[in-house]
Amino acid sequence: MFANAQEKTGIEKLSRPFIEKVAIIGAGLGGLAVAVALRKLGCDVQVYEKAQDFRPVGGGLGLLPNGLNFLDAIEPGIVETIKNSGCEVRTSVLKNTQGETIRTNPGSRFQDKYGQPLITVWWWRLQQILASRLPSESIHLNHRCIGFEQDDRRVSIHFDGGKTVSADLLIGSDGINSAVREALIGDGKPRYLGSMSWRSVINCHQELLNPGELGFVKGNEEFMYLLNVGDGHISWLYRKLSPDYTLGQDPLEVKSRVLNQLADWGESLRSLVEVTPAERILTGPICDRLPLKSWSQGRVTLLGDAAHPMAPALAQGANSTFEDAYELALCCSQASSIEEALATYEQRRIPRTQLIQTRSALGEMRYYATDREAADKHLQEQSQMSSEEFQDWVFNYKVEV
Repeated sequence: MFANAQEKTGIEKLSRPFIEKVAIIGAGLGGLAVAVALRKLGCDVQVYEKAQDFRPVGGGLGLLPNGLNFLDAIEPGIVETIKNSGCEVRTSVLKNTQGETIRTNPGSRFQDKYGQPLITVWWWRLQQILASRLPSESIHLNHRCIGFEQDDRRVSIHFDGGKTVSADLLIGSDGINSAVREALIGDGKPRYLGSMSWRSVINCHQELLNPGELGFVKGNEEFMYLLNVGDGHISWLYRKLSPDYTLGQDPLEVKSRVLNQLADWGESLRSLVEVTPAERILTGPICDRLPLKSWSQGRVTLLGDAAHPMAPALAQGANSTFEDAYELALCCSQASSIEEALATYEQRRIPRTQLIQTRSALGEMRYYATDREAADKHLQEQSQMSSEEFQDWVFNYKVEV
């Protein structure tokens, strides 16, 4: 199995081990995926996560053909495991705010056109699947990174509480508010895109979605996604245009605010929020950052949302992160030094993610556009690609073997 994985993916053990120990900050999807990939090089990979435990958190997310291709390259066979833990979407359903179905579209177009399906899965379940591919002793919880320093031989990483570890390579995969990015680049706070988000995953009896369906509800300057995420769980994700954002601290106030905003919606949709425990509702502003020209300095680099945080409109946050994870490992396997590996990694990843970041920000505003044709035209003018051309470019991105 291990030999087959190397043969299929192109990630091979380092013939001249210039990287022995790797420290990864963040045990989210990107941090765990790159840890799995780098272990195939023969590296000692240690993942440090600020959370105190792996709680069932996060909303539902969509895994698209490009992300699935790269996950399968990192760990052959993992896509089948994810399918069994989530939902392979066979139909997408457009509903009005009363919960009535307006239109259905076949979801098989992804498989038919790009060779991989659309899979919806609970973020936490996917985190658990990736974590299970690593030795438990290589994941260190309750480790909040507060900075690092490096020389031409090692990088020392400092944690809250006084602990310090050293490594040959440091990867910041600690999200949009990355401590590693702040120490590396210091570009301040993320950019608010004018849209607020509330989301949760619940296990309840509901008649809005059949198995294998994904739902989208369009309101007035608001919308909701409904995702089957496996094992009877449904994820609801509600977003609303909002010129500024205020985050309520009290869970009951947050839940009350969402229900007030859904006052005119049908009972079948409101009931999803009503039966959700208030403490399970995640709230936050939709933010991104402007693209960077460089993600690396010396022995330190960034990955995923730490490198290229993007609006969720095109569902490419996690999917593009899995591309990062594979390609960073591949660059390390083909280089003769860390500097060469990171330079190649940036050359391969930055131009692609810049375009996806830009299109994602524009796509977020398209959700709220009253004139969809004008919004589509604006998208095309910004990137010289129609929506269909852009989708082909994203989903047809192939793993280099």
